[in-house]
Parts: sequence; structure tokens; C-alpha cells
Amino acid sequence: MSVSYRNPQADAWYRSILQNPAGFPFRFTYDGEPVQGFPDGVFSRIEEKSVREDGREITEICWKKDAALYITLRCVHDFLYGVTEWTVWFENRGNRNTGVLADAETVLAFPGKYPVLKGILGDHVNNYRPYCLDLASQPRYFESNSGRATHVNFPYFDLEYGDSGVMLAIGWAGTWRADFRYNAEKQEVEYRARAVNRLHTRLKPGEKIRTAMFVRAPYMVRNEDAACNYWRSWFIARCLPPADGHGTPLQPFSTCCLASDTGRPNSDGSISEGYDTWRPSLEKMIGEDVKTDFRWFDAGWYAAPDGSSPREDWWGTVGTWALDPVKWPGNSFRQSTDYAREHGMKTLMWFEPERVTDPEALAKNWGYDPKWAIRLDGVKAISNNIGDPACYRWTLNRILRTLTENKVEMYREDNNSDQAALWQYLDGLEGEDRSGITECKLIDAHYRMWDEIIACTLSYGGCGFVDSCASGGGRNDLESLRRSVPLLRSDADRTTTALRLSMTSSFNRWVPMCGANNKEKPNQLSPTGALDPYIWRASYLPILNVDSQFVQDPGQDFSLLRWGLKEWKRVCPYLLKDFYVLTPWHTGTDTSGFTAFAYFDLDAASGVLLAFRQETCREDILSVSLPFAGAHDQITLTDEDTGETTVLEGKDAASGGVALHFSRPRQARLLWIHDACSID
Repeated sequence: MSVSYRNPQADAWYRSILQNPAGFPFRFTYDGEPVQGFPDGVFSRIEEKSVREDGREITEICWKKDAALYITLRCVHDFLYGVTEWTVWFENRGNRNTGVLADAETVLAFPGKYPVLKGILGDHVNNYRPYCLDLASQPRYFESNSGRATHVNFPYFDLEYGDSGVMLAIGWAGTWRADFRYNAEKQEVEYRARAVNRLHTRLKPGEKIRTAMFVRAPYMVRNEDAACNYWRSWFIARCLPPADGHGTPLQPFSTCCLASDTGRPNSDGSISEGYDTWRPSLEKMIGEDVKTDFRWFDAGWYAAPDGSSPREDWWGTVGTWALDPVKWPGNSFRQSTDYAREHGMKTLMWFEPERVTDPEALAKNWGYDPKWAIRLDGVKAISNNIGDPACYRWTLNRILRTLTENKVEMYREDNNSDQAALWQYLDGLEGEDRSGITECKLIDAHYRMWDEIIACTLSYGGCGFVDSCASGGGRNDLESLRRSVPLLRSDADRTTTALRLSMTSSFNRWVPMCGANNKEKPNQLSPTGALDPYIWRASYLPILNVDSQFVQDPGQDFSLLRWGLKEWKRVCPYLLKDFYVLTPWHTGTDTSGFTAFAYFDLDAASGVLLAFRQETCREDILSVSLPFAGAHDQITLTDEDTGETTVLEGKDAASGGVALHFSRPRQARLLWIHDACSID
């Protein structure tokens, strides 16, 4: 994606907000008085530092408000992409409480006619459904109050106005709100964004809290494909965490969970796995040449709080973060990770540190302090208060010990409860004027926990990132994704290929690095539940999760597994390139049409097109346009299955001249795209 699509005025805008702190697009109230920006006379500048690195300028400015309250602004501007991001910290450096902080928010104005807001909704009930809203007709707002930031709504927005537009994001893993209102008289859109929706708190001496990370990414061409790929280009270059301690760029990878290959009942996760189950599966994978990059070790591996060995209830027995000695005696799990490493596979391991069960048993057997457990009548889940420094250290130390002793390369985290009600309950116990303080402490602690876990895995050659999960796609805010990738963008898209294709068409515009399981349970993804080329091709994402039986299924088609893995590896080089959705979006239950999308590498002048005639589609010809083809005199399309090559004029391919024929419903076609001049 050429970064020429960025708005050339972005650098000047960034300079202007730093040179005029009173006009900085941030405001809050302090003891009921509104404060706009950081004006002289209201604030005393204490310190300022600025560094330039890798095409970005990072500026930190600290102001003093009164004897207690200090405020630090961290502002980052990317001169290559024209993206500006900022975060604000409030800190009490005095010996008395501060005044009441409330209503901290970013406020931006975008002048221009015909404002349209585009984006997607969140996971769960909305399944990443896209929207396109005329802001001139009515104001719009989006809100998340559950404690899992990207369920229901999604804190990423594409605002078109005038002849240009801007991509906006809120990076915060808790509660948030975004408002868009068009002023017809001024012909401008006002955007207001905040995190910690109930913030109304005094800070005690020594306390420090932060806002969300707010992102402004303006572009100059009012074109959805251009905006999408401008965002993806910046995201991949600046937001994807590194693969390792050497700064290696993160690339597509594959995983496989062995839990369904034990011959034992498996309620979920890896609860059926044990010291005697892993070797036959890994040996068979290696022998059949269907080895993945990671072995996935999921929920259920830990001892229960009372010391028993869980057989079914992985959800209700979390909190110890010690390997179950019945399933994994001695160093048997380390033996399994060593064996995997010796054969070129890494290991990822599931944890859920924000939730505990049976705090009294945890206290008796594992040294837990029951006062760390946040409990409320009527709420099933018990939250683990990692915002408490002692709880944070107890929890983190147990996780780091298990990771280090077993040399686990990737940490996988889940969060299977909506915790906001528990946060608010604990706020109430704090006393008057402490609303939002629990959320502030917990989210900040969570980011710090991930940073320490990543440092741990890097220390012995593991990954420079973690897996972000919260009942599927509940924690895909931008601040989290600076440290993580979602191995599963949703728990739902394992159900039907229609939903999988629907999610790829919407979610992948915003979060390029993501994954899904190619098969999990019977009667999912296909009428028979059997894995086939249609499911494989619908599952070609940067993270491919292979879910199969290698020993326990006597009818396993290893040739199909080899075919799918090898074809996915050939597609991989394009999956983090420019992305074009070529057909209208459809719901996860609509199987009556076509889905097609393409990935294209502008530098290599090549790409891949994936097209699907869905199960009940009556048409057999799909005509599509390839928006990127107009830059080429001619392009070639080569069908992977037949080897047939078609040469097209670039201008014709860009204007709807690509006709794809399908011989039957539920057929997937894969075509390689090249500039005809680059073919020998």
C-alpha cells in the first residue's frame, strides 16, 4: 500500500498541537471545573523531552496542576504514515488527595461536507457486522461497558468527510465510549472519545492512572479500499509486536491442539491431555509431514484450588497456575516441550489471570489472600484483583514460574467473564469519589503483566508477543494488540464457513494478523463436519489453527492435511499485504451468494484471489473488479486447480472484467495474480 494516501497536512497538525498546548485535543474536569488542553497559567511545565527514531517523534511533556496533581502527555507522531497517537497520565506526587478527576476525553473536529462513518461492530452478538452511517442525519455513539472492550462494539472508526477522511481508534481494554456529531452550520464533525466511562475519582498520594491511547490517522483520498490499506499498512509496520527478541517482523504461523487426539473425553481445552498422550500425536504429525509451528496447550492443565485433578470443569477450577501432578507428574510437561522444540515446534500455553475460583481453597493450599478476590452476589465469576500490587506479584510469579520451568514460548491468555460490575463494586468499597479507580488500576496492571510475560518468554528464546483472547474477540483494542495477536478472532466463526467468510470480509480490514480453527467439532463448517478444500481455503488467515486427530482417527486423510498446509504456506506471503473485498458483505447465515477477496503485494506486483460460491448460491458466474489492476498494462490470473492462465488488460480487470466460473455450489477457487510483464 503506497503511503502517499496519507494526508500531507498531518505533520503540520501534529506540530500545531504541540506548539499550542492550550489547544491540545484533550479535556477533563477537575473538581467540577472544565479544563481544555494544557494552557499556561493553569499548568506549570516541569519537564519536556523528545526523541526521533525510525521515522517517528516521541514527545513527553509533564505539567504541574497544583501541589498534588501532575499530568504527563505522551504524544507520538509517525512522519511516514502521518499517524498521531497520544496518552495522558495523571499522578499524585503530593501528600494529600487530589481534587476529583472526571470526564477525561479526546475531542477532535473534522470539517467537510457529506460525513459518513464506516466501521464494524464487535464480536459475540454482532459478529463484526459492518456499518455505514450518514452522520448528517443524526448523531451516533458507540459504547462498551462490560469490561471486555471489543465485544458488542468495536473502538475503530473510518470517518469520511469532504474529499478525505480519517481512521480513529481507542486503545483501552476496559470500558470506553465514542460520540460523533455533525454540526451542519459549521459543516464539521465533532468526535469525542473516552475510556473508563465512570471515571470520577480523587487520586491518593502516590497513585498514577492513565487514559486510553487515542489514534488519529488522516488520509487524503475518499476511497474505502485506500483507507483500509493505509490503515493495514500502518498497523503491520507499527503495531504488530515483533516475533522475537531480535526484532524479527512477525509472520504468519500455524498451530495445533492435541486435546482431541487423546482417546479420552474432552469437555474443552486440553483437559484430556496428560503425560502419556502427547508423544504419539507429535510423532505421527512429524512422520506424516503435517507438523505445525506451535503445539497449542489449552485450558484444563492445572490443579484445582483444592488440589484435585479436574476432569471436566476447566472453567470452575482456575487460579492455581500449577501443572496438575496427576496429568503431568514430575517434569513430564517439560519433556513434551523439549521434544517439540527438538523437532522444530514451539509451545503455547493457556492462562486466565483475571479470574479465580474457590479463594478459600487457594488460600489454604496455594498462599492466596482471599481479600484479592472481588466477589458480588449474583455474579458467577470471581475477579482476581491484579490491580493490588501484592495480588499482581503473586499471580505473575506463578505464571512466570510455569512458563520458565517448561520453556513455553508463547503465553495465551483468556478472560471468560464481564468484570465491569465487579470493578464498580470495589470502587464503592473505596469510599466517596473513587469511581473508575479499580478499572484504571486493573487495566494498567494487565498491560504491565503482559510486558513482563513477554520479557520472560524472550529471555529463553520464546516469542515477543502473547495471544489475546477474551471469550474469543473480547480484547482486540489497539493497545493490547501492540503486545498480542488474536489466535482466534472469535469463538463463533468455527461454526459455519459462511460466518468465517463474513468475518474475514469485515474484521481483516482492521486487524490483519488473526486466526481461526480449520475444524473443531462435528457438524461445524461443513454439512458432514469433514475437513475439505472449501474449509481449508476459507481458513487461510495469517494464523492457521489446525484441529485434527492424528492417532485416534483411523480414517484421517493425511494427504489432505499435507495439501492444505502446503497450499496455505504458499498463500502466506500475501496475507499481510493489501486487502480488497470484492463482493458485498453477507451475514453468517446467508449462504446464497458469492464471497471473494484478494491480497496484493504492490512491490512484487503479485497476489492471490480467493473466491467462494456458497452452499445455496444458484449462480455459476461471479464478475469482480480488481481495484489494483488499473496500475498494470496486463495481469495474469492462474487457477491453482486447473493450471489455466488468463491474460487481462489491467483497465478491464479494474472495471469488472474478471469473470469467475464455478461448476457447483460450495466451491472455492484460488487464483494467483501477476503483472503480465513480470512473467518470464
